[in-house]
Amino acid sequence: MSIPKIKTLGELKKSGYQPKSVKDEIRKNLICKLQKQESTFNGIIGYEETVIPDVERALLSRHNILFLGLRGQAKTRMARQMIELLDEYVPVIEGSEINDDPLNPISRHAKDILAEHGDATPIQWIHRTERYGEKLATPDVSVADLIGDIDPIKAANLRLNFADERVIHYGIIPRSNRGIFVINEIPDLQARIQVALFNILEEGDVQIRGFKLRMPLDILFVFTANPEDYTNRGSIVTPLKDRIESQILTHYPKTIETALTITEQEADILHEQKSKVQMSDLLKRLIEQISFEARASELVDKKSGVSARLSISAFENAISSAERRLLINKENSTQVWISDMIGLIPSITGKIELVYEGEQEGPYQVAMNLLDKAIRTQFIQYFPNPETLKKKRNQQAAEENPYRSISSWFDKGNSLNLLFHTRDEDKIQQLYKVDGLHALVKKYFKQANEKEAALLMEFVLHGLAAFSMISKKILESRIEFKDLMGSMLGNTTSYGEEEFDNDDFN
Repeated sequence: MSIPKIKTLGELKKSGYQPKSVKDEIRKNLICKLQKQESTFNGIIGYEETVIPDVERALLSRHNILFLGLRGQAKTRMARQMIELLDEYVPVIEGSEINDDPLNPISRHAKDILAEHGDATPIQWIHRTERYGEKLATPDVSVADLIGDIDPIKAANLRLNFADERVIHYGIIPRSNRGIFVINEIPDLQARIQVALFNILEEGDVQIRGFKLRMPLDILFVFTANPEDYTNRGSIVTPLKDRIESQILTHYPKTIETALTITEQEADILHEQKSKVQMSDLLKRLIEQISFEARASELVDKKSGVSARLSISAFENAISSAERRLLINKENSTQVWISDMIGLIPSITGKIELVYEGEQEGPYQVAMNLLDKAIRTQFIQYFPNPETLKKKRNQQAAEENPYRSISSWFDKGNSLNLLFHTRDEDKIQQLYKVDGLHALVKKYFKQANEKEAALLMEFVLHGLAAFSMISKKILESRIEFKDLMGSMLGNTTSYGEEEFDNDDFN
């Protein structure tokens, strides 16, 4: 849509234009979307039956909103998408700092222009993207930042004394007049700043130094907060919290499928990477499972939460790990292997806050522990549960054990070393050395092609190690699989290599 051609107040009046408040404008456009059964918040996944209906009800009620939830729950993203519910263009008096409505100006500057020019008052049209303001609350945010202050330079240039309203330099909130204003992490604001916000919400007063201006600002306020903030860093003052009409609780994805969709939508993967590196559904589910395990872990601070950005970063790192190996080996294409998931550790350690016990374990070992738990959880979705087999002691159960030939191969003293940077062909050949491994995969996945079968074979080894049926040691350059008893008796490594025994993580 092009900018309307109306350029003066007189032309605007003749057009029959009727101004609406921001909340009425959003309500009207939301009603149209709902009647047409159009999506109101595109790209917001997992909130269709929970958060989005609450937000729609709040907007229909013309409420200011507080999103309350842990980090990485799309609070700010939902607030930004509310821009799409605004009219595409609205008229303002040309040169107005606070987007004065030509038919209802509130600033001294706009009123003076209107008095001077009358119906010839020039107007301009602003796009909805220009009607959005956002501020991250930090302890150093001042009233001047948000509301405004006296500008001595403006006073000198206009030759005005400090008692004149025109010397005021408006802050970000008045400049967001007739739009949406978002304050992220509201509890971090000092109490006196929150009281100033309450005054705007309740009374419409903009108090700057000695001035007390009656400026009925037309703003939809959206606040975000983390429940942790109420106890650790600050709180929302009671009068302000009471004035925010709708408090909406957000949440993390409730299912792996929802989390998968979010990650694939948000991950920034280059076309070049997509064309050379393939990632199976198995690997995608393992990555998502890591986040689920972290949120349930006793070593991770639940008050801080585990952002969806963990899965997104891990997804990107998994692709890059495989790409790096591809470049080193000068291959044309590859797939992400289970062993590539060692490259996800930096994505995990940087996204979790540990409790005291977790700090004692160390972030690296906690990350390895989460990876190991993710493998355990997902393994039984693909293959029989080894724990169930362990509980059966009779001879018939032992004979029915599908992993018997694999564990027997390792019990004979055999071992398997999978180098992190080995070529795909070499890795496949190594996996075929393990007796019964390929037969097991083919028994449960008859349609798998060679590379899919090889990935599942590697998955079986990691799964059996996670269930303590064989031993897994992660060294600097390789992963070593051996029999469990032999590993316990001969626990040595080469000089200069750091070892992590799988048993440490169970």
